[in-house]
Amino acid sequence: MPTSSADGVHPSPAAISAAGLRKSYGDKTVLDGIDLRIPAGSVFALLGPNGAGKTTAVKILSTLIGADGGQAQVAGHDLATDPQGVRAAIGVTGQFSAVDGLITGEENMFLMADLHHLSRQEGRRVTAELLERFDLTEAAKKPASTYSGGMKRRLDIAMTLVGSPRIIFLDEPTTGLDPRSRHNMWQIIRELVSDGVTVFLTTQYLEEADELADRIAVLHEGKLAAEGSAEELKRLIPGGHVRLRFTDPAAYRSAAVELGEASRDDESLTLQLPSDGSQRELRSILDWLDAAGVEADELTVHTPDLDDVFFAITGGTSVPSQADQSKETVR
Repeated sequence: MPTSSADGVHPSPAAISAAGLRKSYGDKTVLDGIDLRIPAGSVFALLGPNGAGKTTAVKILSTLIGADGGQAQVAGHDLATDPQGVRAAIGVTGQFSAVDGLITGEENMFLMADLHHLSRQEGRRVTAELLERFDLTEAAKKPASTYSGGMKRRLDIAMTLVGSPRIIFLDEPTTGLDPRSRHNMWQIIRELVSDGVTVFLTTQYLEEADELADRIAVLHEGKLAAEGSAEELKRLIPGGHVRLRFTDPAAYRSAAVELGEASRDDESLTLQLPSDGSQRELRSILDWLDAAGVEADELTVHTPDLDDVFFAITGGTSVPSQADQSKETVR
C-alpha cells in the first residue's frame, strides 16, 4: 500500500509493480530479475527489439504464463495468490488479433459480452457504445474478415474494453499498420488514459514510445537497461550539437577562428558546437554572432533522440523507426 511521504503527499498508487521478475526457457534467460512500478492512469512503454522478452513480460503480468522467480502485483492483486483478481481487472490485446473473421464485428463484441457474463440488454448497450466509439458502426454487420488491418485492431481493442478493465496490456498494437491507422491507434490510447485507464504498451517503434509514454523502459538481454521519461532518457546520451552553415567563406573563417572549440568542415563551410540545445545556449550563440558581426546562413540544432538512446544502450541492436532525428532549424 502507498505510504505518506514526509510532506504528507501520497504518491500515486501503483497499477502494476514487480520485483525481481525472472523467466527462462531452457538455458536462455528471457527476463533476468526486472523491477517495475507503473502508476495508475499512465502509459508505460516497454521498448526492445524482437526477442527481447517484451511479450514474455506481458504474458507473466497478465497471468498467461508463470514466472520462475520474483513477485508482482497488478491492480492490487498478487499474481501468485490471486490470479483471478488480476484477470478481472485487466484487458489484453496481443500482437495477433483475437478477432474471429468468420463472424461479424458485432457478433465478436456479443461473444465478449457473453464471456464477461453481461446480460443481453447490457451486452447490446456496451457493444453499440464501443462500436460507435471506435468508428465501426457502419461495418458492424459485415464479416470481420473483410476489415482492414486498422479496423481489426480497433475491433480488437473494443473487444478488450467490454469488461471495463482498469489496466490494459497492448502488445505491439500497431505492428503492420499503415501510418494513418497507427496515428488513429495512438489517439485511441490517449483517450483511454484520459479516462483513467493504465496502459502497458510494448513496441518496437521508438517514435511510438516517444509520442505516448509517460515512462519508457528499454529491455536488453533480459534486464531493464534504462528507465525514465523520454526526455530523461535522451539526457543520458551525449552528442547534442549546433551546426552553423555559411555561404561566405570569409565569414566562415572568421567564425572558425573565434570558436576554437568548434569542429570544422571546410568543404561545406560548417561548424559544429557541442550543445544541450537549451534556450540559454542558443541565445548565447546568437548573441555572439551578432557581437562579432558574423552572419550564419543556417543554424541547426540536433538533440539526441530515442534512436540514439536505444543504440547506445543496446550496442547497435537494430529496431524499426519511422521518425527522422529531432531537428529544429532557425534561419
